[in-house]
Amino acid sequence: MTSPNPASRPATRPVTLPTLLGIGPRAERRRRTLPVGLLRLPTVGIDIGGTKVVAGVVDGEGRVLEKLRTDTPHKSRSPKVVEDIIVELVLQLADRHDVHAVGIGAAGWVDAERSKVLFSPHLNWRNEPLQEALSARLRFPVVVENDANAAAWAEWRFGAGRGEDHMVMLTLGTGIGGAVVRDGYVDRGKYGLAGEFGHMQVVPGGHRCPCGNRGCWEQYSSGNALVREARSLVAEESPVVEPLLARAGGTPDGLTGPLVTEAARAGDPVAVELLYDIGTWLGVGIANLAAALDPGRFVVGGGVSEAGDLLIVPAQEAFRRTLSGRGFRPEAQIVHAALGNEAGLVGAADLARQVARRFRTIKRHRVERAALS
Repeated sequence: MTSPNPASRPATRPVTLPTLLGIGPRAERRRRTLPVGLLRLPTVGIDIGGTKVVAGVVDGEGRVLEKLRTDTPHKSRSPKVVEDIIVELVLQLADRHDVHAVGIGAAGWVDAERSKVLFSPHLNWRNEPLQEALSARLRFPVVVENDANAAAWAEWRFGAGRGEDHMVMLTLGTGIGGAVVRDGYVDRGKYGLAGEFGHMQVVPGGHRCPCGNRGCWEQYSSGNALVREARSLVAEESPVVEPLLARAGGTPDGLTGPLVTEAARAGDPVAVELLYDIGTWLGVGIANLAAALDPGRFVVGGGVSEAGDLLIVPAQEAFRRTLSGRGFRPEAQIVHAALGNEAGLVGAADLARQVARRFRTIKRHRVERAALS
């Protein structure tokens, strides 16, 4: 890391155990720097998505030492089923590694204390006390984090955001996730719900969004938008889409985001045009975020970003055309994420490492006091 050590802050209220463990929002505002000797602490990161649960042991330099994967249970099943899977994966990894803490990256809203999943669209989690439940079963310190926040932290620590003290991460998948890392901490907002950029309304009265509103950004720049536009060409019986449809096996259901991206890379003109449109909307939304947040760098990740320059270049072009005060202000960089699908896992594990450090310090102090008494 290149960030300086944190300045000490005077205590304004009693220090609680959650704050010592780095769980409270006040503790989160301290600049994240670790002593060199503690970088070797291995921790487990868990990435919970709509279709899979991935667990991995990560060292202090962001390297994944071992990784396990299993399918995510259907969302209609009990939350305890997912909890059981997490426990089993962690215990398997702990058998082979000296694990010190566990970080959970969950797709959904996580409270400011990083303990409860308030709502997850993929799983039946509603105000779920995940941190408490897993800590009791695993006997490890556990941190629960939004998956986009975890990915942003990983990119800032180890990837495309290194060296930038004000970074915005965008993850383009089924929808658009987002997070802000500023001055060495994840800016979660007052209630822990910051970063839901995909639900900014960019087209009044536009496409209906599952959130209940119309015209949300993710309805124009996401994997779902890419697939919807490809299939609409098929529905209109446009002859220009025939090569792309043939690649999909002749059925609209075969038109997926990865397939369209693959076709664009192979030079299919319709696929290239579809990604250009997605990238253009991406740049428009980024210009809006620049007006509000003024970061130095936007890092674009997620499955759709695998299109690379086919997505990033039109986003950069639209950003420059749309940015307020263009020509009279510095322009933020727009870059491709570096860590790929492992970003959420690596970020969750690294955030847990902060808790492992404080947990070890608390335990050592308790032992020292006991010896003196």
